[in-house]
This record gives sequence, structure tokens and C-alpha cells, in this order.
Amino acid sequence: MLRQIQVSELRVGMYVQSFCGSWMDHPFWRSHFLLDDEEDLQKIRASGLAALWIDTDKGLDVEVEEPVAADPEPLAIPVQERPRNRPRIAMSDEVVHALNLCARTKAAVLSLFGDLRMGRAVHPEQISHLIAEISDSLMRHPDALISLARLKTSDEYTYMHSVAVCALMMSLAYRLNLPEGLVKEAGMAGILHEVGKMMVPAELLSKTSPLTEGEFASLRRHPEIGAKMILDTRHFSPRVVDVCLHHHERVDGSGYPHKLCGTQISLFSRMAAVCDSYDSVTSERHGKPAWTAAEAIRKMADWKGQFDEQIFHAFVRCIGIYPVGALVLLHSGRLAIVMEQHEQSLLTPRVKVFYSSKLRMPIAQAVIDLAVAGEHDSIVSLESVKKWGFKHLDELWSGISIGKQSIFNTA
Repeated sequence: MLRQIQVSELRVGMYVQSFCGSWMDHPFWRSHFLLDDEEDLQKIRASGLAALWIDTDKGLDVEVEEPVAADPEPLAIPVQERPRNRPRIAMSDEVVHALNLCARTKAAVLSLFGDLRMGRAVHPEQISHLIAEISDSLMRHPDALISLARLKTSDEYTYMHSVAVCALMMSLAYRLNLPEGLVKEAGMAGILHEVGKMMVPAELLSKTSPLTEGEFASLRRHPEIGAKMILDTRHFSPRVVDVCLHHHERVDGSGYPHKLCGTQISLFSRMAAVCDSYDSVTSERHGKPAWTAAEAIRKMADWKGQFDEQIFHAFVRCIGIYPVGALVLLHSGRLAIVMEQHEQSLLTPRVKVFYSSKLRMPIAQAVIDLAVAGEHDSIVSLESVKKWGFKHLDELWSGISIGKQSIFNTA
């Protein structure tokens, strides 16, 4: 089991998996080895390094049996969240940009994961330019790319899930008022958080029947596998490694692999727990239909003890009470699809009406802004798409024809 410890906790008999810092900062040409010599221990302590990773499956654990937080907080969550940025361009225009960006990022993730699986050298520069582009997209319009990434097929889930969680992590980091460098680091962590699943048998990931106890145990090893893969590259930050290792931890201690609780879990990993869970349940996977964004927010709010409350609250502000794509019933009896959010009024989004619940028939489509003075209609309730039997409602807000094939293929 991987564990990050302070150099002061290191003792002979531990297995050093990786040092935190540049390879030039420590006196050993190897990055992982069994520490079996007191002289080597003193060299490490004299090197000035503050922390390192050990593998407790290959050597001794720390003497204190309490879980050790894997990554110190990059900074405290601010008391006041950053306001949601105002869209700079129309949603329809940004959807065009975001569709192309998602396709290119998916291809880059596919290549990066393939390199990691084959043990080839990888560097952050392979995807950092795309993370910068995702940041730019979120600045132009905060809803477009995040909403679009939900439209993945089950066959491309692994790679598009990484793209989606990257965008969600960055959006949440902006909301929490983190500095630009940490926002992009959060995006990198989102891209790589489940890289360990590359080493899980494909038939296990696509299995539609319940997993056996042994299969579930095998699946649960992916955080440690992924963290080791990223550690071995020696090019990614400790926070990225930590998210790979701890994105399945829960604040009530019910998660894995270390059963950390509360602030023993780093800020980035508490963020990743929310973002990963949200995209998982809103995505169609093998044998598992997707929840709508609105359903996901409502149900996740009921998972008491799972998530950091302040982080989850900030996440809801990112996605919206009525997320893009939500089906709503208006006071007039018209059904509408949510098109865009308003930062100052989450209860009055822009919507597109398309159906009369009273007449039970389609009506002329029209976009109305419920926040505009003089607009007398209002939302009565969220509605179930399944109940109404509508197909491909996402075409109404995205303008993209959606079928069984992926919309994220590069030309």
C-alpha cells in the first residue's frame, strides 16, 4: 500500500517507492528500493527532502497506526467562493469549440494512457496545452464543455471520463478561488485520476452483472496501481499522485484504499471524490444507464458523510440547481430544457420550451430567459425524462445530432 510520509518518519526496513522532489534533490540514483542500511537513512535525512512515498506491501509501515494524510492542503478553502464567470460568447458558439477540444483531448488521453500502460516515458507537456485550452473554454462559457462531456458513449467512457473530470475539477477549483497554477494542476489530476484502470482486465470493467468479492477487490486496487504508475514517471506533482491514490476516499472514512476521513484527505482528493462520482453516475456505462445531471445532484446530496459539504456546495453552484439539459415543467404547463445558468439567480435559467404538458403535443420551440423582468413564467418542478418518454433531449440544447456513435471523434 502506498503511503506518503515525512522524512522524519522514515526508518530502516521501509521500502522507498519515490522521493517527493527532483531526482537531483536526493543522493540515490534509484528512485525505489528497500532501505536496509542506517547510513542510507542518514543520507536521506541530511538531503533536505521533506517527504517521500513508501510501499508498505514491500517493507515496514509507519509505527503510528493512524492513517497519514497523503498531501498537505495546498491552501485553505476560502470563506467566500469566487463568483461564476459570465459567459463571453454564446453557448451555441462555445459548443462548437468544446466539441473539437473534447475530441482532441480524448485522443491525447488515449495516447498518454497507452504510453503509461506500455511503460514508455510520459511528460505533463503531452497534455498541458490541452488543459490550458480547457481552461480557456471554461472562461468563455462555464457550461458548454462540462455539459457536452456528459454525452459520451459507454465504449469511450474511460477516456472521456478523464476529460470530463478534468473540466469539472478545474471548474470547481475556479469556484474555490484557487490560484491559476493550482487550477491547472487540478485539471492534470482529473485527467490522470483513474489511469490505474488501464491495468484492470477489460472484461472486469465492462461486466454488467454484479462483481464477485474477488473481482471487487481486484478493481479496488486501481488507485494504488495508478499512483505507482504516475510516481514512476517522476514528472508529475505529489498532488496529482495523491488524487490517483485517494479519489475514492470519503470524509466519513468509508472509502478506500486507506480509509482516510475528514481533512486527512487532501483538498484535491476531496474535490476529485465529488467530480469523479458525478461524472460516473451521469455517464452511460456498460449495463448502467446514466442519471440526468439534476438527478445526480439531488441523489448525491442525500449521500450523507460521503463528501466534504463545503466542496459539494461549491460544486452544486458550478453545475446549477437546474443543470444544462435538465427537463423542467413551467407554470404555464410547458415543458422546457435548460439551456444556460444565471450566476445570480440559479432558479431562473434560460430554457427552451418545446412541449405542452396540457395538450400532450409538441409546440413551437422558443428560448426564454426566466430571469428577465416581465417574464411571468417560472419553473414548477424538475421532470423525469423517462416518465415523459423523450429521446435525445440533449440535441435541444447542444444542437448536435446524437445517436449511438461517438460525437467525440477527430476528423
